Order: sequence, then C-alpha cells, then structure tokens
Amino acid sequence: MRRRLLAVLMVLMGAAALLLCVPLADAYARGRTEHLLLQRRSEAVRFADLADRMRTAADRAELSAEIGRYAELYGAGVVVVDTAGATVARAGTGPAAEAADGAATDSDSGSGGPSAGADARGRAFTGRSTDRLPTLRPWGPRTVVIAEPVGRDERVSGAVLLAVSTGAARRDVAVRWSLIGAGALAAFAAAALVAAGIARWLMRPVRDLGRAVERLTAGSLHARAVSDTGPPELRHLRRHFNIMAEAMADSIGRQRDFVADASHQLRNPLATLVLQLENVEPHIAPGPGLAEHGRALDEAERLEELLDGLLALARVESGTAELSEQDVARAVRDRVTAWAPVFRAAGVELAVTGPAEGLWARALPDAAGRILDALLDNAVKFVPRERRVEVRTAHGTDGCAVVRVTDDGPGVPEGQPALLLRRFARSPEHQNIPGSGLGLAIADEIARISGGRLAVSGNEPHGLVVELRLPSP
Repeated sequence: MRRRLLAVLMVLMGAAALLLCVPLADAYARGRTEHLLLQRRSEAVRFADLADRMRTAADRAELSAEIGRYAELYGAGVVVVDTAGATVARAGTGPAAEAADGAATDSDSGSGGPSAGADARGRAFTGRSTDRLPTLRPWGPRTVVIAEPVGRDERVSGAVLLAVSTGAARRDVAVRWSLIGAGALAAFAAAALVAAGIARWLMRPVRDLGRAVERLTAGSLHARAVSDTGPPELRHLRRHFNIMAEAMADSIGRQRDFVADASHQLRNPLATLVLQLENVEPHIAPGPGLAEHGRALDEAERLEELLDGLLALARVESGTAELSEQDVARAVRDRVTAWAPVFRAAGVELAVTGPAEGLWARALPDAAGRILDALLDNAVKFVPRERRVEVRTAHGTDGCAVVRVTDDGPGVPEGQPALLLRRFARSPEHQNIPGSGLGLAIADEIARISGGRLAVSGNEPHGLVVELRLPSP
C-alpha cells in the first residue's frame, strides 16, 4: 500500500512540476524572442532612416559603411531594397546574408518557413514594421528576418531586411531551460522526499496495526499496537483496537482460567472418590454389584484423564513461552526411542526414517517431542497388533520441517480425519478405548502457536497419515 501511495503522489507531483515548468520555459522563450526583436529592430529603424535620407553617392556610401560594420560585428545579413525589389545596398556573408537575400528575392529564407522573410518584406512595403518573430527554442530557428519600411505611409520607398543569427538567443534559452529543468527536478526530488516521509508517517500505524493483528491471530493475546504516530483517525483506531484486544484477551483469559481452575479443583475430590471406590471394592460381594462398581471406577478414572487433558490444554493455550530453534530430527529420534518398548509390548512395529539430525525449526520449546508423544500415544492405542507405524522426517518444499506419522491401522470413515483435531472428538467405533479425546487437539494447538500446522488424512489402502509442519528458523 505504501508503494501505491507513493506512486500516486509521484504522479501528481510530476504532473504539477510539468504544469509549472513548461509554461515558465515557454514564457522565457517568448520573452527572449521579444528582447531580440526589440534589439535588432532599433538597428533596422536606424538603417531605414539612413536609407530614407539617402540622396547622393556619399549617402549611399555612408549607408553601406554602416550596414557593413553592423554585419561584421554581429554576423548578420542586411539588404536594402526598393519597392521594385532591386537591391540598393547589401552587407554580410554566410547563412544570415543568404537569409536576407532570400527574403529580398521571395525565395526560402530558412527562417521559420519558406515565406517568412518574404512576408516580412511585404509587410514593410505596406508601411508596417516586423512586430512578431517565431518563438526561439534551442533547436531553432537559426535565423530570423526583421523588415523595416523605408519612409512612412504613402512615402514608402523600400525596405530594410535584417537577417539575424539567433545562436546567442537560443543558447540563452537553452541555459534558462536547463536551469528550469534542474529546478523542477530538484523540487520534484524534495517533494518526493517529503512524500516518502508523509507516506511513512501515514503507513507506520497501519503496519503496526497489521503486525498486532497478525500476532493476535497467531494466539499472542498480549499483542498491542504501539505506534503513536500518524493522523488522528489512525491514532483513534489504534486506541480502539487496543481496547478491543484487551477485552478479548481478558475474556479468553477468564475462560482459560476457569477451565484450568475447574480442572484443578475437580481433581482433588475426584481423586478422593476414586480412592473411596477402591476402598469399597473389598466389601462388595461378587456379582452384579461388583461389575457395576468396576464400571464406575473406570468412568471415574476416565473423568480424571479428561480433567488432566483439559488442564494441559489450558496451560498450552495460555502459554507465553518464546519460540526457539530446535532440531526436529533429533527430537523425533529421541521420542521414537522412548516409545519403542511401549510399541513392542503392544505388538506394533515402530520405524523411523529420514535424517538423524539437522532438521531445524522454530517453535515452542520441545514442540516436536510433545506433539509426537500425542501422535504415538494415539497410534499405540488404535493400531492393531502386527501392524506398522512409520515416522518420517524430511525437509518441506517451502523449507519447513515435516514430520509424517503413517499407520496401516483401521483408520476412520471418509470425511472424518479432519474432525479428529477437534476437542473431545472420537470415532464411534473407538468410544471404548481409553482416552479423553484431547490429545490431538492439544498437539494441534501447540503446532498452531509455534506457527505450524497439523493435518490428518487417510492412508492407502487403510490407516491414517498425520503430518506436522513447523516453520524453518
């Protein structure tokens, strides 16, 4: 969003700079053209006055001398013609003189168009001076023709055609345009820095809010938006977000505390009840009463396991431990070694494949071991004898650490594997197997808090596949 905001601001500032510097550059070019016209027109007026007063050969010689000095000094071309088009006096060489000659003979003058000089001469024959020149720009025109009538009104006897090189004027325009362009670039750069600061000022609280929402979504109930910069509306939003997060954290905390407290408080009377049931057993005569007593004792022990699971889940959900780097492969090998005797006693084969070490992940302390304990505990309960459970570790395609537990047991009906991660979830055909139905839910919560995920799917031709993914450090 910051890049998009900067792009919009840059486009607007670029458009503003162009709208300011282009008219300014054009205005200077027009002003410089007008200045050149006024300078050279005064000389043309002087030459026209000399030509108008020309009566003798001496006057002609004076006129020729004046236009000669002028042409030599300024590199211009000067031609004086009468109304019949005959040349009275001429001075200058080079392109400027050619332009003046072209204007005098109705040919292409090279100064703003094929007939610019001829048009100027025609105006002069009607008694009008040149009052406009084509706007000078760095690329042209190279020469311009200024015409001044000799005489006035009905006494017009000819015209002075002054072809002026525009090199100096065009250099002035180029220099001034360069300065305008440099100023525009400097202003644009300064505005870009200001825009970047404004965008950063606007987006800092937004990014801070985004990070707080991300941490809150990941289960960190203490996450808050801390940035106190930005416009008042965003600061107001930050305060309300923190109030909402505080209320949500307080509500969830009270729920977890209630579960933990209830589980803890119920364990003592439940332990007493189990003890009393065990003490009563010797005094019950064999028969239906003893069988009912056994079932009651089993239910009490199952309730005790359920309370232990709820207490463990509440502790996991309220845990504030920092994530740390751990070798998942080594933790898996250690846990498989610890569970091997249990699987041998149950008649289930337990195998492990993959690297023995070097599979690093960032998660809650001993997350891989705790999750694998829950998975292997489920496997040893539900996989029949003479079957196989395989634990495989590998690097994921996205660089994460992957632990896959596969068995060839009975599995669960299609559509139910994902339900096993829910709390108290148990397949109908496994209701009589000891357990609280919280093991996978606790493992899933540990994986989620660690930034990973736990997925359950069916195995072919039968069985289950439980895959744990933990993020790389």
